[in-house]
Amino acid sequence: MTLISRLTDALALAAPEGLSPGDVEEASVADTREAAVLVAITDRPEPGVLFTVRHEDLRTHAGQVAFPGGKVDPDDRDPAHTALREAWEEIALDPARVTICGTADRYRTGTNYCITPVVGVIPPDLSLKPDPREVTDWFEAPLAFILDPANHAPRQADYKGRRRNYIEIDWHGRPIWGATAAIIVNLSRRLKWS
Repeated sequence: MTLISRLTDALALAAPEGLSPGDVEEASVADTREAAVLVAITDRPEPGVLFTVRHEDLRTHAGQVAFPGGKVDPDDRDPAHTALREAWEEIALDPARVTICGTADRYRTGTNYCITPVVGVIPPDLSLKPDPREVTDWFEAPLAFILDPANHAPRQADYKGRRRNYIEIDWHGRPIWGATAAIIVNLSRRLKWS
């Protein structure tokens, strides 16, 4: 079974139990803002996943590891269009080089974004160029590593007067946490990667 067919089949199934919907208790449906991210998986014997490191000067999530993506624009046709447009803007990932496999489970953030993860497969070793206004760097982490529950370390922090639980995945000193890690945990449960 190819990587593309395995991902497509897994994403077509109903959501498994135990998925994290995000901070739904704080979110008002009327105030929800739609967003999409691209989970770009490299098609190689040991697949990897592309991540960006957000610029330190950005107003929100400065310096954090993230998937390429952002809010839905009025001209975007669907979440895949948003994710591909944002990946092109952020790291010059040519949309024609991405084979979309489907969407993973939506995740709502505490800032009222409802994120649709769009899963796509890309050729390995593409020449990518970060837009220095948004992204300071990008890297690839092994898919098997980030999906392995043994690498999903539970953490706690105080935020807006409340104790929050979250997951952190550390890839060679690059902490992946927040909505990005939650999307990975949900994807791990859906794919049951081994």
